[in-house]
Amino acid sequence: MRVLIADDDPLSLILLEKSLDHWGYEIVSCKNGNDAWGILEKEDAPNLIILDWVMPGMEGIDICRRLRSRNSPNYMYVILLTGKSERKDIIKGLESGADDYIVKPFHPEELKYRLQIGKRVIELEQRIMKLASTDYLTGLLNRRAFMERVEAEVNRSRRQGQNMGVIIMDIDHFKYVNDQYGHQAGDEVLQNVAVSLTRCCRSYDYVGRYGGEEFIVCLPGADQEISVRIAERMRMAIKGDETVLADARRIKITASFGVSTLDVNQEESLDSLINRADRLLYQAKNEGRNRVVAVE
Repeated sequence: MRVLIADDDPLSLILLEKSLDHWGYEIVSCKNGNDAWGILEKEDAPNLIILDWVMPGMEGIDICRRLRSRNSPNYMYVILLTGKSERKDIIKGLESGADDYIVKPFHPEELKYRLQIGKRVIELEQRIMKLASTDYLTGLLNRRAFMERVEAEVNRSRRQGQNMGVIIMDIDHFKYVNDQYGHQAGDEVLQNVAVSLTRCCRSYDYVGRYGGEEFIVCLPGADQEISVRIAERMRMAIKGDETVLADARRIKITASFGVSTLDVNQEESLDSLINRADRLLYQAKNEGRNRVVAVE
């Protein structure tokens, strides 16, 4: 886990860095409050933070107040480090938004276990966030989490002038699978499809469960040709795979795909982009299923 250390005392900073390195943490360090805030404003900022109270630029409590006043998607656990030891100072530090408070000179073992508390808090939050954004059956992004992420991807694509592909895919005749083999078998089919789709993606693509037997894929930077190629790879993987049940029965399925691509030169909304992919999916269904359609 990455830890930000901000301390203008050279000896204290060296002791902190050596201790944290020995305990296996990845360290990001600076010597004043302004640099610390600059690091915390980045998207990949550490979630575990050790701040000296008094240092050049912004003081530790000022950074705490700023952190707690902004709407951050991830919690940041702050340990305030200071020579101030009076009760009123401790209260003031905690009121500023610090999670913990250690008085200098600190004992390394005490800091070690206070850091472990912060690490557990952050890891718990991350597990909760993952559960809230994950489809319980397939392990993919659920619809809400996918839509939040793809909206950010659309904005990024427009800023950088890059295309972006969207694929909506539906399992053909899935009702027959449930009726013939049962809903538990249908769940196994959905899980296998999720694995197949993920394997066919590039490392920076992402897949979500759109609802029922429908899945949705975002392809950052992909034009229509690349998007269709990936969708076709998915179609062939699903067609060539089979789900083997506990009683040795085998289920083979096919799927239909609709592909749309964002043209950064046109002002198309995310809803329009997804609706177009959905129309193309149903066009694929109407044309006989087990196919990829990208042109209306």
